[in-house]
Amino acid sequence: MDEFQQIYKINTKKSHSLYKKSSNIFPGGISHNIRFFNPYPFFVRKANGKIITDVDNNNYIDYWMGHWALILGHSPKIVSKALAKQVMNGTLYGTVNNLSLELGDIIHNLIPRAEMMRFASTGSEATMYAVRLARAKSGRKFIAKIIGGWHGFNSTLLETVNYPFSSAEGMGFNPDRNYIKSIPFNDLDASLKILNSIKDNLACLIIEPVLGGGGCIVPEKDYLQGLQEFAKKNGIILVLDEIVTGFRLSINGAYNMFKLEPNLITLGKIAGGGLPIGIVCGEKEILSLADPKNRSKEGYCSIGGGTFSANPVTMVSGIQTLTFLRKNKDQVYDKINNLGNFIRVELEKVFYEYNINAIITGIGSLFHIHFPNDNIIKIKNATEVALCDREKLKNFHFVLMAKYGIFFLPNKMGAISYVHNKQDLIKLIESTRSIIEYKLLQ
Repeated sequence: MDEFQQIYKINTKKSHSLYKKSSNIFPGGISHNIRFFNPYPFFVRKANGKIITDVDNNNYIDYWMGHWALILGHSPKIVSKALAKQVMNGTLYGTVNNLSLELGDIIHNLIPRAEMMRFASTGSEATMYAVRLARAKSGRKFIAKIIGGWHGFNSTLLETVNYPFSSAEGMGFNPDRNYIKSIPFNDLDASLKILNSIKDNLACLIIEPVLGGGGCIVPEKDYLQGLQEFAKKNGIILVLDEIVTGFRLSINGAYNMFKLEPNLITLGKIAGGGLPIGIVCGEKEILSLADPKNRSKEGYCSIGGGTFSANPVTMVSGIQTLTFLRKNKDQVYDKINNLGNFIRVELEKVFYEYNINAIITGIGSLFHIHFPNDNIIKIKNATEVALCDREKLKNFHFVLMAKYGIFFLPNKMGAISYVHNKQDLIKLIESTRSIIEYKLLQ
């Protein structure tokens, strides 16, 4: 690895200089923990299509795609042109605007279970509001989540995210963590046993339909349906966190694919078309608790939204993106999902050919590489992901970046956008073959 570290340092001298300055301003030199990687992250100068360009003019084919949010690629013309026009008309009104209604109507038509919604600026806010609404509606205290499930940095849900999952995620948490119970993904019997122990005081179950940051893991047959059946039977609110999967797997969301009927859904990422957004939506009976006209009455739940919620620039970006996806849904989703299937199959073939123990997880246009030990034959939960060789994956991603100009945020899953093509994936496959032949994955 020393050779590739040196290549990277030679090619990113300006980034190194900027990182030194950045470290004096931002903790760790970054403004999102996962964006740091050794020896230092490169600094991006521009991004267009599938390519990001750093300050040293190195180009990278991007599979990180803005935390998986950029389904149409970087700076798509339909979005950037509309944004340029909107900026001239204002970036922040601080009051109600017709653009928010237009985007809300689009989302409601695509996600029928979104009877009502509230815009925010981040996914962390959306999930925070969802569990607050669930507690307000139910009068109960406990929240159940998945081990390894990621729902943002809000204090309520930042629990059992990183291995070992029994440890606190850091200092400064309030006693709210005493009311969080975590269940194992894809183990229905064990999950129901835990849920049964708190069912009378359980406000909601919040779950990603596909475990995203926890390993890009698809639910096994009947797991989600089993949880939903339990929730319905016991009057527990089901919150489906589709911030990653919403408009990624299909135009109508993952809940439609998996035949679920969540009471609340959280959306983000793709819904903002590359600009900040978070959305909590769902049943009118629940969202109505946030009606400020009822502030002086019993049954009011304060969930806010934030200074920049429903800002016109984000609304325009979301409108353009979702409108394009809706009009071209067959073309877009057939392409990116087929490319996803292709890369998962072909990467596994390469690893098998060279006798490298690797498992590729994912669905649709999402994929993740794992290097398990000999005791793991299938990746079905976050614990098994954590027990894989994460150092090997980090090194693999780093060499792809430093030598081959292919960017994954180290140790994170990849996302294919509409601007990627088969040749890009073939380059990834052949680069993987070269790395293996270089004996870096032995």
